Amino acid sequence: MRKKVIVIGAGPAGIMAGITAARQNKEVIVIEKNDQIGKKLRITGGGRCNLTNACSISEMIEKTLCNGKFLYPSFNAFSNMDLIHFVESNGCKVKIESKGKVFPLSDRSQDIIDLFLRVLNQYNAVVRTQHEVKDILTSENTIVGVQLRDGLVLECDSVIIATGGMSYPHLGSTGDGYTFAQTLGHRIVDLKPSLVPIAIKEEWIDDLMGISLKDVRIISKVGNKKKIETEGDLIFTHYGISGPAVLEHSAYLNKYAQSSGSIIKIDLLPSYQYEDLELIFKNESMMNGSKLVRSILGNYLPKNLSSKLLNLLEVEEDLRLRDLSKKDRNKLIHIIKELELTVSSFRSIKEATITSGGIPINEIDSKTMESKVIKGLYFAGEIIDVDAITGGYNLQIAFSTGYVAGMNA
Repeated sequence: MRKKVIVIGAGPAGIMAGITAARQNKEVIVIEKNDQIGKKLRITGGGRCNLTNACSISEMIEKTLCNGKFLYPSFNAFSNMDLIHFVESNGCKVKIESKGKVFPLSDRSQDIIDLFLRVLNQYNAVVRTQHEVKDILTSENTIVGVQLRDGLVLECDSVIIATGGMSYPHLGSTGDGYTFAQTLGHRIVDLKPSLVPIAIKEEWIDDLMGISLKDVRIISKVGNKKKIETEGDLIFTHYGISGPAVLEHSAYLNKYAQSSGSIIKIDLLPSYQYEDLELIFKNESMMNGSKLVRSILGNYLPKNLSSKLLNLLEVEEDLRLRDLSKKDRNKLIHIIKELELTVSSFRSIKEATITSGGIPINEIDSKTMESKVIKGLYFAGEIIDVDAITGGYNLQIAFSTGYVAGMNA
């Protein structure tokens, strides 16, 4: 008699769990409360779907900032290379871009979602969209079925909870899985936003709203020794800063429990050393001394940002290069290389890319993804207390844990 498996949630973890279970000739139903599968998957990588990262497994573990070692069995069972092979063998070629990011060759996340739908259908997995689970049913600490919101009871041997986190509630992530798990006796590690924009205390930051910068470096210190550095693009907002470099930085600050009051420094021109900038100012001063300081800054930084830096240093905007004192020149170079900002807070979990926290790893068997509390209950994806930086790592966690859950459910 075929095993009956119900997967709750049709994001990347739930989809892979459903496909893997169905390929084992199990009777699979994937239940999704949205009107379509993969809603969050559709927006990853700016709508291009950053599927995974082409790094080594050890680097994948390193980029997983919370409980990375728990994932060794999952990554070994279904690695990033296994995922790439799966996608390509099912008709969707991929490409590897900077920092190892893997995207479909078409740059269309919809192509990946269509692929998953085809494979689910190929293995006769039933996908029920616009259906919502109300309760997970047990008898003597063993799974026996689920009850839907409309009252329908579906019997099964195993349930895989792959409901995601609390981020992007407008796409259907409302934390149902945490409620199910708690009701069944699991603890929940505190839920916090990760890969999230950062609110800044300095009020003048509002004047820079909309300005974006390429390839900056963000630096923070944790305690006396540990230094956090992230690089990438940044955008100033009405509340503070966002962009890939900021989101990644927030994950590290989150890991080391640094938030309100933390000092971060932004190197606006990391490709230039202090000495390089000093030489530029000296040469320009000798050759074009009548030029305005802000016009030279404008060759390297956006105009409004240049004006704000001069304003912060109380240097006149119409000052000419020949009149810029050595002291002010040094201060200007320093603020370019170390623009200091004070963290007010992380933005809310609704604005976060992922949710940090979730089901404690000591309550899950890392080799099977089965609950140690309820027999026949499995977890996959973001609901587990593991999270990584940007770059395709979190999706790989979802696919790998989904695969293991599907194999064993």
